[in-house]
Amino acid sequence: MKIAIHHTPGSFSEQWIIYCDEQQIDYKIVDCYDSDIISQLSDCDCLMWHFSQNSPRSFLVAKPLVYSLTVAGKKTFPDFYSSWHFDDKLGQKYLLEAIGAPAVTTWVFYEKEIALRWAQQQVYPIVFKLRGGAGSQNVRLVKSKNHASRLIKKAFGIGFYSFDPSESLREEIRRLKLGKATIKDIAESIVRFFLLPKYARVKGREKGYIYFQEFIPDNDSDFRVIVVGNRAFAIKRLVRENDFRASGSGSILYDRQLFDIDLISQSFSTARRLNVQCVAFDYVYKNSEPLLVEISYGFAQAGYYNCPGYWDEDLNWHEGKFNPYGWMVEDLISGLK
Repeated sequence: MKIAIHHTPGSFSEQWIIYCDEQQIDYKIVDCYDSDIISQLSDCDCLMWHFSQNSPRSFLVAKPLVYSLTVAGKKTFPDFYSSWHFDDKLGQKYLLEAIGAPAVTTWVFYEKEIALRWAQQQVYPIVFKLRGGAGSQNVRLVKSKNHASRLIKKAFGIGFYSFDPSESLREEIRRLKLGKATIKDIAESIVRFFLLPKYARVKGREKGYIYFQEFIPDNDSDFRVIVVGNRAFAIKRLVRENDFRASGSGSILYDRQLFDIDLISQSFSTARRLNVQCVAFDYVYKNSEPLLVEISYGFAQAGYYNCPGYWDEDLNWHEGKFNPYGWMVEDLISGLK
């Protein structure tokens, strides 16, 4: 048995390699961007590749490759069910609605005039998002029908870049005040007004659709529950000061008592419905009911090192440090048997 790993510095692959070395699991490093990648995988039983929304190349290659290998009968992490909706809020809307998952109400329109008529009838505020983006990128609070109409006209006109330099600069200034950024970070954000990141230049402007979500007031945080196979761990993310967004805030709480066991149970249940290997669920509460906002197979590693333990599928708590990246390897190997 041999695992193929596409290695990207800073990704899950660093931990996969360490785990395989420690456990003496046979693996080899492959390059999924090579034209002969299928040939490279011929002596391997499975492929592991943590691809990112910020890499334009990976979005060209990853999902078609994963699906092709699935059709051929080769195991992957993430597999097709875990990854096809990654960084795709349109896909997630249809998926969550199709399985009846409790989720924040979402509207999407593909015709300008229909969207404009809808905007005239809404109660504000509502939330505008682009199809992709992480860490609260491309997320805005829309406070009036005039604001919504401007966004709609732009969406069906010149469109939006997937990177907003103004928002990026504001975020770096916020982080600087918290001691989490440097003057160099500020300078790099200013440069991005003149030279967008490569992924944004490659993707170009997003247009031809408009996406809104219901705004749920009175939430000072959101809750993220990550399910890997039959285990789950969780964090509570506080919203930014004078903002409504929690993702990417860096203000995280870990105490086990913060998480209602029904939230963990619901996460396991939804993960089974989705038939996924690994999924991060983002929730907000409305009238004491947890509602899904977004899902993703990937997550930023640094935010979870301080988790004090995890739940198993029977909702038993396991105190102490754990290795979710090792779980990913072991679950993939188990699926080969």
